[in-house]
Amino acid sequence: MTQIGEIALVIALLLAVYSGIAIIIGARRGRAELMTSGRWGILVVCGLVTIASAALWYAFLTRDFQVSYVYQYSSRALSTFYTISAFWAGQSGSLLLWVWTLAIFGAVVVFQTRKRNADLAPYALLVIVATEVFFLWILNFSSQPFIRSVAIPPDGNGLNPLLTNPGMFFHPTTLYVGYVGFTVPFAFCIAALITGKLGDQWIKSTRRWTLFAWLFLSLGNLFGAWWAYNELGWGGYWGLDPVESASFMPWLVGTAYLHSVMI
Repeated sequence: MTQIGEIALVIALLLAVYSGIAIIIGARRGRAELMTSGRWGILVVCGLVTIASAALWYAFLTRDFQVSYVYQYSSRALSTFYTISAFWAGQSGSLLLWVWTLAIFGAVVVFQTRKRNADLAPYALLVIVATEVFFLWILNFSSQPFIRSVAIPPDGNGLNPLLTNPGMFFHPTTLYVGYVGFTVPFAFCIAALITGKLGDQWIKSTRRWTLFAWLFLSLGNLFGAWWAYNELGWGGYWGLDPVESASFMPWLVGTAYLHSVMI
């Protein structure tokens, strides 16, 4: 199953590159068939990344400790709840969760722009798929989640005790949805700059995305503060921790952006 996930990530990278090329050539030369092919490619990339994510979860739930990432972040004593959340306990899984979320949002944008925003959609999709290529490249060449060891360890290292908290399930997921959700307004903003259509069309098209991303980024910060208060015992909900600050600063920028587009 892990080999299937590994192959799925390789094909997803190649297909994402193809989709970006097809979309930009189709937009520049008025080739509708290339545009359609590129849009379908984005949908298939979403399916492939979903398969890779399912493969990693399968490795965790079946206790496949030959997979180095599974060995490092789970153990036989770990409950199913925390075994599921161990998916994003390390860098490789976090990046896979990020690109999976982005792939789903990209597929949603493909459906949303079938009959509207014909002038902005190609370039917005290009930005989204270029971002996918970036993360898929890292997953394939720098931070591979499916690396296997030669020996099969009898048990894994287990999850860091600080991560065995319900916040581990809710904080990263809501935070990532917020982070990745802002990719869509960003993509349409870049599309507006490329096409020179700097009116309010792109703002109206992404207002719901902005509200959606801001809401989940807010929830992610709240869950993180609650987690820190209960687990770290700082005596408060905020301790100027670098991780907390790194999630709070995008929230400030997102709040200012949301205010400006509403005005």
